[in-house]
Parts: sequence; structure tokens; C-alpha cells
Amino acid sequence: MELPEAKQKFIEAWGKLGSEWGINRTMAQVHALLLITPGELTTEEIMAQLSISRGNANMTLRDLMGWGLVEKKHRPGERKEYFYADKDTWNIARQVAKERRRRELEPVLKLLDELSTVEGDAKNEEFRTFNKTVTDINKLAKNVDRTFETMLKAEENWFWGSILKVFK
Repeated sequence: MELPEAKQKFIEAWGKLGSEWGINRTMAQVHALLLITPGELTTEEIMAQLSISRGNANMTLRDLMGWGLVEKKHRPGERKEYFYADKDTWNIARQVAKERRRRELEPVLKLLDELSTVEGDAKNEEFRTFNKTVTDINKLAKNVDRTFETMLKAEENWFWGSILKVFK
């Protein structure tokens, strides 16, 4: 397989994987393109390589910058904006975990904490079932949150070493 075909397959696979994780396919494809590009690309270059519209490219790049996965650079004397992605997979994983935590886990934790304060008759089976379920899910969610926190603070080798010890 030649490099152009391999690059296209990677971009398509990353796009499919992204959509499986709940990320827009185009967003994942733009990220993939920037990951495998040694330097920076302009919006026009991204549009041309992925056959997407300017509006789609601009919105996608803005989203990727919001996720902290892409940065914008300006070159002195040029009006064009250049975009690049961090190539360090550990940094990418930590940034995605940080955003998923902020967007998904934190709101759930807030809701579960609120639901944990519901008062009721301990003799009522419906209340006991509700209370136990909320309490158990809250414990699990807090453990997941602690794992995210550990991942965000940890160095890659230490984190994976610690995880692997759990499975031995």
C-alpha cells in the first residue's frame, strides 16, 4: 500500500472511530489529517484534502480548538491562519478524557449528588430501591472521576504501569 492510500484509510478509520465515540465524523477526520501532517495546514488545504466546505472546516476547527486538540498559528506577514495538532498520543488521550469528563461526567455527578439527598421513608420499598440505585451509580461515577483525575495528573508510564498491576 502506498502512503496516499494509507493516509486516506487512516483518516477514514479515525473518522469512523470518532463517530463511535460520539464525536462528529468530520471533526475526527480533520483531527486525523492534522495528526498525520508534519507541519501546519491552512483552512483551504484542509478543505481541499477532505473535500469539505469552508463553513464545515471553520466550525470543525473551532470545535477542535475548543476541545484543546488543535491550535492555531499565525505566520508573520501572512493573513492566513495555520492549524496543527499535537502528535503526542498521551497528551491527546488526556485532553479527550479531560473534555469528556467536563462535558459528560461532571453534570452526571452533580445530578447524582442532588438525587442522593432525596428524603423518603426507609420502610418504603420504592424509596429504598431508588436510593440504593442512585447511591451505587454515584459511587461508580465517583470512582470513574477519580480514575480520570489520576490519568490527567499522571505521566504515561506510571499510569499504564498502575493499570496493568490491577489486571495481574
